[in-house]
Amino acid sequence: MAAAFLLALTAVFAVSLGGRDQLLMARLSDRVGKGGGLLVVGALAATVSAMAMAAAGLALTIALPGPAADMLVAIALLFAAFELAWQRPARLPEEPTRSLFASFIVLLARQLGDAARFCVFAFAAGGSAWIAGAGGAVGGTAALALGIALGSELDRWPLRPIRLALAALLAGTAVWTGLAARGIVG
Repeated sequence: MAAAFLLALTAVFAVSLGGRDQLLMARLSDRVGKGGGLLVVGALAATVSAMAMAAAGLALTIALPGPAADMLVAIALLFAAFELAWQRPARLPEEPTRSLFASFIVLLARQLGDAARFCVFAFAAGGSAWIAGAGGAVGGTAALALGIALGSELDRWPLRPIRLALAALLAGTAVWTGLAARGIVG
C-alpha cells in the first residue's frame, strides 16, 4: 500500500514539472506574492483534482472486465504521454482581482485534463484508487509548492526536454501495459 502511494506521489510530482498548473502558480506567486493563501489554493485544487480522477478511474474499473480495465490503464498512460509532449504557449490569465477563488477555479480547470491527473486515473484504474488519489494529491501539492517557491526562476529550468523524456517513458509504459493486457508480453 505504501508503494502505491509513493509511486503515485513520485509520478505526479515528476510529470507535473513544467505543467500548466505549476507554471501558473509560479507566475502567480511572482504577481501576488508567495503567501500561504496561494499554497492553500494549490493544495486544495491538487486534492480535488486527484480525488476526482481517482474516483473516475475506480468507477470505470468497476464497470469494465479485467482485461478491459488493463487496457484503460494503458490508454490513460498514453493520454498522459501525449499531454506531456504537446507544446503549447504558456499564457498567464489576467487576474485583476487577485482573487484566490478565481485562481482556484483556473488551476482546477488546468489540472483536470493534465498528464499528472491521467497518471492518477491510470493508477486508480490499476487498483488502490484512494491510495493513488492521496499520493497524487500530495505529489501535486509538492509540485505546486515548488512552482510557488521558484517563481520566475522555474522558466530557466530545461522543462521541455524533461517533459519529452517523461512523455517517452510514459508512452513506453503504455505500450507495454497494452501488450500485457492483450497477453502478447508477460
